[in-house]
Amino acid sequence: MFRILGDPGKDLCDKNLAPSRRDFLRVGGSGILGLNLASMLELKAKASAPTSGGKAKSIIMLYLQGGPSHIDLWDPKKDVPDNVRSAFNTIPTKIPGVHFTEILPELAKLNDKFTLIRSMSYEPNGLFNHTAAIYQMMTGYTTDKVSPSGQLEPPSPKDFPNFGSNLIRLKPQTEPMLPFVMMPRPLQESNVVGKGGTAGFLGKAYDPYTLYPSGGDMDMEKMTRIKIDDLQLRPDVFSARLKRRASLRETIAKKMNKVENAVKDYKLNEYYDQALNLIISGKARDAFALEREPLKLRESYGNTSFGDSCLLARRLVEAGTRVVEVIWPKVANSDNHSWDHHKDLTKRMKNQSGPMLDKALSGLISDLDDRGMLEDTMVVAIGEFGRSPQKGVSTSGNGNSADGRDHWPYCYTGLVAGAGIKRGYVHGKSDKTGSAPVEDPVHPGELLATIYHAFGIDPETIVYNHLNQPRELVKAAAVNELFA
Repeated sequence: MFRILGDPGKDLCDKNLAPSRRDFLRVGGSGILGLNLASMLELKAKASAPTSGGKAKSIIMLYLQGGPSHIDLWDPKKDVPDNVRSAFNTIPTKIPGVHFTEILPELAKLNDKFTLIRSMSYEPNGLFNHTAAIYQMMTGYTTDKVSPSGQLEPPSPKDFPNFGSNLIRLKPQTEPMLPFVMMPRPLQESNVVGKGGTAGFLGKAYDPYTLYPSGGDMDMEKMTRIKIDDLQLRPDVFSARLKRRASLRETIAKKMNKVENAVKDYKLNEYYDQALNLIISGKARDAFALEREPLKLRESYGNTSFGDSCLLARRLVEAGTRVVEVIWPKVANSDNHSWDHHKDLTKRMKNQSGPMLDKALSGLISDLDDRGMLEDTMVVAIGEFGRSPQKGVSTSGNGNSADGRDHWPYCYTGLVAGAGIKRGYVHGKSDKTGSAPVEDPVHPGELLATIYHAFGIDPETIVYNHLNQPRELVKAAAVNELFA
């Protein structure tokens, strides 16, 4: 007989990872059943999976890399010292008693359509800088490869997967369409590019399709010049011929078990099938045709690279894409439209980052809702942390002007909408100065667990890393209070 216990166990192979509930097993005479440790773990994961799936069929993650100031956007404070108070006036919203700053007039008109989490929070433990915090937000795990400046090693095949990669693996496409798209630029801090944005140990077959058009970060029209030549059919190749070739390949493959087994770790089948399906289907090419949208609708998104990316995200989801990650179109630690406001916060937020976020995010939520797509499309807008309540102080070793705020992971705000998420709800509460949660703190891992739960996936489902060790998708529980 055998017993599978769900209590926390201890991983003796990797002392840097917390105990997993899934890796503690007592195995008796299971050999007679033909079960090994790996197959038993898989059975345990399947047995504990939710019996009823969530409402989410797709997700659009708007990743505000750089760390937006919650106090200057959607959690303003009054009756606080001058070096804490936002320079912006507060305005009422559709929810009585809930105020935003004047930077978000469009979102204030429709916050009855989404949930705000005003209690996002975590202890730094080396995560005071962008890249380490981005990795945590995108994967649910931390890494010990953090230097004093916060920089990490480049992306590695040993990394934990981006949550989007986990989603498309566990909820595979049912139609020929790009499963996972990331645009308009990679996750980045300084010279560390793409950390937390790959499939990591799942393999390249689950990497996102990256759409990084040419042009600088301040080029607001670059999304209108995207090139998708690799998705177009050559004039002398027809879908039927490609399908016949695929059939021939399958026939040959049946006689080549040894060859297939030899290359199975490279996931060539997934590569081939994805490429074939995309070429045969015109849906992917059509989805990129932003010019087909009415001018008035395009203007409602703001006519910026971020706004165009949000509109393209809607078109991709509409065509069948499962996961779209729209990365804020400025490097984390940079100037101008960046959220990393160590100086000139008032001017930059009022004239650059604030209006671009307000138009694009409000345009996306309204558009999805008008089309009925918000019923099964989840929208998340969040950064890796917030900004310090006090202006002009250093919390991460960076210099800050009197009109600048430093990194602050102890308390910040995230937005979640669609796919069963409550409308017109504010979850959690920050203290008088926005320094710490006083009600219902939410860790980034819990937000990822909530995303998995929305798709009907148990957040503790087991995946296997590059050493074939069992790991949970995320070591956290979903925040059930966010769901209607």
